[in-house]
Amino acid sequence: MKLSQSFFYTLREMPSDAEIKSHQLLLRAGFIRKLAAGHYSYLPLMHRVIRKIETIVREEMDRIQAQECLLPQMHPEDLWQASGRLEAYKADGILFHLKDRQDRGQVLAPTHEEAVTAAVKDVLKSHRQYPVHLYQIQTKFRDEIRPRFGLLRSREFIMKDSYSFHTSAHSLKETYQQVGQAYERIFQRLGLQVVGVEADSGAMGGKKSKEFMVLTQAGEDEVLYTSDGQYAANVEKADSLFSPPVKSRFTEFQKLPTPNTPTIASLCAFMDCDPTQVVKNVLYQAVFASGVLVPVLVSIRGDQEVNPTKLSNVLSEMFSGLGALKSLEVPSAEQLQEWTTGELPLGYIAPDLPDSLIAFKEGVHGQFARVTDFTVSELENFVTGANEPGHHVYGANWGGNFQLGYLADVRMAKAGDCSKHDPEQILHSARGVEVGHIFQLGDRYADRLGLRYLDQQGKEQTPLMGCYGMGITRLAQAIVEQSHDGHGIVWTFASAPYQVIITIANTGDAAQSEAGLQLYHDLTRAGLEVLLDDRDERAGVKFKDADLIGIPYRLVVGKGLQEGQVELVTRKGLVKEVLALSDVVGVLQSRGLSAESRAT
Repeated sequence: MKLSQSFFYTLREMPSDAEIKSHQLLLRAGFIRKLAAGHYSYLPLMHRVIRKIETIVREEMDRIQAQECLLPQMHPEDLWQASGRLEAYKADGILFHLKDRQDRGQVLAPTHEEAVTAAVKDVLKSHRQYPVHLYQIQTKFRDEIRPRFGLLRSREFIMKDSYSFHTSAHSLKETYQQVGQAYERIFQRLGLQVVGVEADSGAMGGKKSKEFMVLTQAGEDEVLYTSDGQYAANVEKADSLFSPPVKSRFTEFQKLPTPNTPTIASLCAFMDCDPTQVVKNVLYQAVFASGVLVPVLVSIRGDQEVNPTKLSNVLSEMFSGLGALKSLEVPSAEQLQEWTTGELPLGYIAPDLPDSLIAFKEGVHGQFARVTDFTVSELENFVTGANEPGHHVYGANWGGNFQLGYLADVRMAKAGDCSKHDPEQILHSARGVEVGHIFQLGDRYADRLGLRYLDQQGKEQTPLMGCYGMGITRLAQAIVEQSHDGHGIVWTFASAPYQVIITIANTGDAAQSEAGLQLYHDLTRAGLEVLLDDRDERAGVKFKDADLIGIPYRLVVGKGLQEGQVELVTRKGLVKEVLALSDVVGVLQSRGLSAESRAT
C-alpha cells in the first residue's frame, strides 16, 4: 500500500478525552476514530490489526476442533426472560433493549448463551452427538454506564465467543482446559504477556471460571498474585489466610458506655483494644428480581472489609427462590427509613439486631439475612455493639451471648495477606485488563431453555455447558498498552498492520523514488506486507509518523543510496543498521517476516 494513495492521517496534538497511553496512541496514529462515547470506527490500519488477531484466534480454535458459526445479534426478549438473565442485565444497566414494530421486546446481544442453546436445542437429541463446540467472531453490545479507555471499555466491540455442550463433567473439564491452552498459545503468538487468574463467574453463572489479564496500571480490575507464580486471582474471587487475632483481655461479659465511638478506630482508641478483637456488624440491603428487599447484617472482624461480590454470591444461594440478585448496597439514611420502624443504632449494632426493627410491609423480607464471616466464627471474648447508641459489649462469645449466622467467606483478600497454598508466600497487588474469560457453566442455560438429550439407557438428561470469551478489539488495544514507547506504538510482529514501511526520504529525488518503489515490489513479491511512504513530506515528518504507527521495520531510502545502501530501523528499541540494497529481501526474510512464518 502506498501512503500517497491511502486513507492515512496522524495527529500531532494529544486527544483531550483519552486518559491512557494506548487510547491516545490509537487516536493519534489514525487507527480508530470516535463516533460517540463508547463507539469507535476501526480505520484501515486498525482493521488490518483486527484481522491479524482474528486469523490467529481462528487457527487456534480450529486446532482444538471448535467449529465456526455466526449467531444473530438481535434476540427476542422472551429468550432472555426464559434464561433468567433479562432482569439481572437490565438492573445492571448494560443491556440494550428495544421494541420492534409488533411491540415485541428485543435485545442487542452482549453475549450469546441463550442464542446458541436455542440453535442446538432441536438438534442435539442423542448422547452420540456430544460433545459439540461452536465459536463465532462478531460484534457485541453493552450499554456501559461509563465507557472509557477507548476499546478497553466500549459499548460495541468485537469478540470471539465459543460454547461447548457435554454429557459429563469430565468432558466439560477437558474442553475447558483445551480452550485455556489455546488462549495461552494465542497470547504467545501475539507477543502478549498475560496472566491467568481465578475469577468470579458473575451474571454468567457456573462454579468455575478463569480470567486472562494483561497487567497494566490502566487496568480497572485488581489482581492479587504470589511471586512464585502458583496463585493469581481477581480480587473479587481471591482467597487468603487472615492473621490470627490478638488475644482479648476482656474475660467477663459486660456492657459499657463508649461515647463517640461509631468507628472501629475510635472504639479501639477509646478502649485500648485491637481491631482483631472486634466483631463489626455491617448493614446491607439486597433487592431481588422478584422485587423483594432483604435486609442483610454481616458480622466480620474489625480489621477486615466485606467483599460485595462474595456476599452477593452467598445471598444468591440463600435466596435462590427470589430470582436474580439485582442490587446490593449499603443503605443510605433515606433508604433505611423506607424499611425500618425506627432509628437504628448505627455504629453500635450487635449481631442480634432485632428483626422487629424491620417494617412489616409488602416487598420487604421480615428477617435479617445474618451472615457471619469465618474471621469471627471462632473469636472468644470479643467486643461488639450493644444495639444502643454510645454503648458496646465486651467479653462476648458465640453460643452464649450471640448466635452465629450463615457461615461464609465474605472477606476481601488484600495485598500483604499470606497465600493459602503456601503461607510463606505473600499476596501482591497489580492492575489488569481482562482480555479473555472461560467458564464451566454447568446446566444452567440448558435446563432453563429446555435442552435435553437421551442417554445410553434412553433416559432424558440435561447436558452441561461451557462458554469461552476473548475480546478481539480489546486485545488489539491491550497490545498497544503493553508495547509502546515515548515515540509511539510498537506493534508485535504477529499483530502489526504491516511488517515493513519503506520511507523515501526525498520524493523529489528520482533515484530514491525509483529505488523505493522497486524495493516495495520486491518485498511484496517475497510475501512481505509493505507500506510505501511516498508522500511529498519532509523526511522528519515521515520518520515521526513511522515511529508513531509502530510498524516493526522501517527501510529508509536516502542519501546512502549513492553507495547502494539503505538504513534498516527496528522499531523496538529504534536500532539502526545499514544494509546493501541487494541484501534487503534476504535479511528481512531471515528475520521471520515471510508469509509462511506468520501462520506457525
